[in-house]
Amino acid sequence: MSDKTELLYEVDLVLNPEKELDVSFLVYVLLSVLFIIVILFPKIYIQQQIYFTSRDISKLKGEYDTLKEENRLIKSSVESIRFKNQILDTLF
Repeated sequence: MSDKTELLYEVDLVLNPEKELDVSFLVYVLLSVLFIIVILFPKIYIQQQIYFTSRDISKLKGEYDTLKEENRLIKSSVESIRFKNQILDTLF
């Protein structure tokens, strides 16, 4: 009986090899994950910084355009007041 069980065991090993995960495989996987994180983290960080900076720039650009338009309106208002003042001064 012993020969039969031994033969079955050997056949089973050939057909269904055991996949044992040893420490070196675990270390390899951890190093791979660490390497991927080291590669991807700076890229993600830089992309976030670019996004937030461009959002701030867009906000400031909008404010700048608004202030520029207000400045144009105030200048035209000052010009019309100055013109009215010069006309009224010459009439009296």
